[in-house]
Amino acid sequence: MGIVARQSIKGTVATYIGVAVGIVTTFFIQTKALQPEQIGLIDILLQCSLLFAGLAQLGTSSSAMRYYPFFKDEEHRDHGFFGWTLLVPLVGFAFFLLAFFAFKGAIVSFFTKDSEVGAELFAKYVNFVIPLAFFMLYISVFETNSNLLMRIVLPKFVREVGLRVATLAVYLLYFYKVIDFDGVIIGFCVFYGLATLINVVYLLSLQRVSFKIEWGYIKPQLRRDFLFYTLFMLTAALAGNVIPMLSKFFVAAKTSFRLAGVFTIATNIAAVVEMPYRSLGAISRPQISDAMAKHDVKAADALCKNVALHQFIAGSFVFFLVWVNIDFLFDLLPNGDIYRLGKWAVLLLSLSRLVYSTFAVTTTVLSYSKYYYYSLIFTVLLALMSLGLNAWWVPKWDVNGGALANVVSYLVYFVLLLAFIKWKIGVMPLSKKLLPVVLVILALFALNWLWTSTLTPFFSQWFDKTIIGLTLDAGLKSCLFLALGLAAIYKLKVSQSVNDLIDNGLKMVHLKR
Repeated sequence: MGIVARQSIKGTVATYIGVAVGIVTTFFIQTKALQPEQIGLIDILLQCSLLFAGLAQLGTSSSAMRYYPFFKDEEHRDHGFFGWTLLVPLVGFAFFLLAFFAFKGAIVSFFTKDSEVGAELFAKYVNFVIPLAFFMLYISVFETNSNLLMRIVLPKFVREVGLRVATLAVYLLYFYKVIDFDGVIIGFCVFYGLATLINVVYLLSLQRVSFKIEWGYIKPQLRRDFLFYTLFMLTAALAGNVIPMLSKFFVAAKTSFRLAGVFTIATNIAAVVEMPYRSLGAISRPQISDAMAKHDVKAADALCKNVALHQFIAGSFVFFLVWVNIDFLFDLLPNGDIYRLGKWAVLLLSLSRLVYSTFAVTTTVLSYSKYYYYSLIFTVLLALMSLGLNAWWVPKWDVNGGALANVVSYLVYFVLLLAFIKWKIGVMPLSKKLLPVVLVILALFALNWLWTSTLTPFFSQWFDKTIIGLTLDAGLKSCLFLALGLAAIYKLKVSQSVNDLIDNGLKMVHLKR
């Protein structure tokens, strides 16, 4: 098994440990300890911080992947490449800090003018965006450097597990009245700062990075190309970084922070669908970058098909399990009747995440190709579609309007993008192997319909305590359908890697020699 597979599997394990912690935190502690408008506020503050950090990067994460092959030299500590990845975002942060204070009044007005509940909280805590954005910025930068060195597991653990455990601790302290809501916001700043510190210490421990920049190593042509690419990525980021957040922003600004809290819970449920891609995509980007730098289109095409197939397999099964158990999940949630308003938003957002995570690898290929500047056109198109649809549908259908705008925008975007990269680059993530996966998932949905029509009422009536029957029903059908689905994938030989994993699992439990 290659380094991509090993690191991806370890990263995915860390991701799903984080998911387990996140499920407890998001769905049982957060919904119990906080009011919906407080949940909405925290999410909007974090999203604003992510936007700030994404813009301040000046494209560092993408440019690092693109230009690292030109600096790669273990003996000379990559000629101070790490120093560049620190300096460029620092310049960007200073620039956008000035912009933040210049437009602070307009930002506050946008979120408070039409919002009905919770708007005054945003005006009170908006300045905490600054430290949060700074820490998020360098967490991303340090994680990118770890990706380049093929050492993704610890940074992934810090992001997916460490930050979630810290979030859980803060919410528990608030629930038991050890801290007030001010303490919650300050707590977020503290543990994001600690995560940043852990990542930089880990990078230094690898003894491959250096703060010293070798100014003379960068030739004039490379410098010009880097500056052009950085300016290009900054322009693209203005559109690209805001797209995933537009629906949340519009729900908060045009309805209420209370409904923004409902939308946040729906988004968190749907986010589980794309979890496998976070590791799979992160560890495959350097491989795609290397293939495109060598003009090896065949290798890039094989990588794309491999990433898309395995993400679609994993994402489809997660999507299926989420949706067939969605009512049960809302029954379990504290204040579940409030968050059930986002049920159909969960369906739409989950579809959006499945589409995005399956085909997001194409954006990586385009970014590292000679046609990278075309990605700006596609990104701006996506941003304009998302902006227009959210402005149109959120006031009409609140959380469902935001979710629908999200999925429609991504569907149109990827149809156009897939056609373009096939035409210009010769890479296509779609393959015939995706079709059996679709058929298996559709068959499982049909079986779930039969189960729900016949067995679910039986479990509900058999047990006096309804929650016991519902839990037994959800557990049995999830395990049964998952086993049937994996067996079908195995027999159809959709993926040799998946078959090998199943074989290894069966050997571990002594069901196969």
